[in-house]
Amino acid sequence: MATTTIEQTSIRTHPPTLGAIDGFRGRLIGADHADYDSARALWNGAIDRRPRLIARCCGSADVIAAVRFAREHDLEIAVRGGGHNVAGTAVCDDGIVIDLSAMRAVRVDPAGRRAWVQGGALWGDVDHETQLHGLVTTGGIVSHTGVAGLTLGGGVGWLMRKHGLTVDNLLAADVVTADGALRRASADEHPDLFWALRGGGGNFGVVTAFEFGLHRGGPTVLAGPVLWDARDAKQVLRSYRDFVRDAPDELGTVVRFGTAPPLAGIPAELHWRPVVMIGTCYAGPIDDGERALGPLRACVPPLLDGVGPAPYVGFQSAIDSTVLHGWNYYWKSTHLPELGDELIDVLAGHAFGCASPRSYVALFHLQGAVGRVADGATAFGNRQASHAITLDAVWRPGEDFGARDTAWARAFFAALGRFRQGVYVNFLGGDEDPGRVREAYGAGVYERLVDVKTRYDPGNVFHHNQNIRPRSGRA
Repeated sequence: MATTTIEQTSIRTHPPTLGAIDGFRGRLIGADHADYDSARALWNGAIDRRPRLIARCCGSADVIAAVRFAREHDLEIAVRGGGHNVAGTAVCDDGIVIDLSAMRAVRVDPAGRRAWVQGGALWGDVDHETQLHGLVTTGGIVSHTGVAGLTLGGGVGWLMRKHGLTVDNLLAADVVTADGALRRASADEHPDLFWALRGGGGNFGVVTAFEFGLHRGGPTVLAGPVLWDARDAKQVLRSYRDFVRDAPDELGTVVRFGTAPPLAGIPAELHWRPVVMIGTCYAGPIDDGERALGPLRACVPPLLDGVGPAPYVGFQSAIDSTVLHGWNYYWKSTHLPELGDELIDVLAGHAFGCASPRSYVALFHLQGAVGRVADGATAFGNRQASHAITLDAVWRPGEDFGARDTAWARAFFAALGRFRQGVYVNFLGGDEDPGRVREAYGAGVYERLVDVKTRYDPGNVFHHNQNIRPRSGRA
């Protein structure tokens, strides 16, 4: 059987056989390789881990070889798709990273409205190919988010109220499970595994390919931000609460509290000014969107109304520069109910207490198609919540905001305690109480996930994640 030798490196730690993997044709990167530091770097620069080996795969056969190799040598396994998870689970210390970042192919069937996407693709890759045919599916709000991580956790994005979460558009997946076998999971093949993959995270194997259903959308959408002064936060939130109560499914909104970033379309005199910014995207005819958004845009005189026709692909990548790779991130998150006056007081009272000009709070409006899927139909939990919120401490390397803004996020999260209604698993950080994983699903869904985990990964081989432990597996 063919072997591949690590380029320009030697692994000096045991076992000595780590210099090659049978049946592997991709790149093997060890600690002495010139690309080692760049290969282990993640979106969250606060994560600094040193794996023994990075196996950059070319396809499913490489993933199978890497999983079998890791099990043979009892190596910790981390799985990397886009490397965008705030908890940094895509890299481990002293183990092997099964790296799919070279597997980014996307194929579209425009007639059948299907897309086949490899496990290392980013959402920008998907949008680039699907928009060629005027098609979309629910993706993230940042184009360099990985398809695999976002999908397996659920998939919150601009189109979710109209077309459902990303998992609601997933038709099938190719999965390398803990025994080194390649399985296709769909409604007809391994349906229990397919159910678990739609929200259960990376607990059940390495997904090497996804098949998504697509919808008509773009290339132009009505989208953009409206900005108000931070002093108007309570009044804006009360108007927003009343507005979204009857908002059409086509309208996706995200409320952002923080300083106005230096983005194209935001005048320089507003840069770094504390603002409430509501991002909008209407997944329907432009004229209908103008009518739907009218009450929101007129609720309080804004500093800036940036809503207008925009290319969907451009809008999907519009805020990429505000969350760059290599910056430091610390998140706390929860789901919330409708915005009552007391909750609005808590939000307005804490949102602008951060020190870093890059820290922010993001409030995602859910409901619509998200809430019309029955609880338990997929592994994604808390479908009846009104909003998901993330409290995001952000600071660049070398800046001293980290301790202060981490404390701000924790204190803000504590203040939200009595309003909490679960959590989106993709928004969990790396220092969470283990009980928060159960909180992400609810007791019934969680126990069902444990059953699937016990069937497909009884030894908890894939545990470098927001872990769901099998009934007899290791921690």
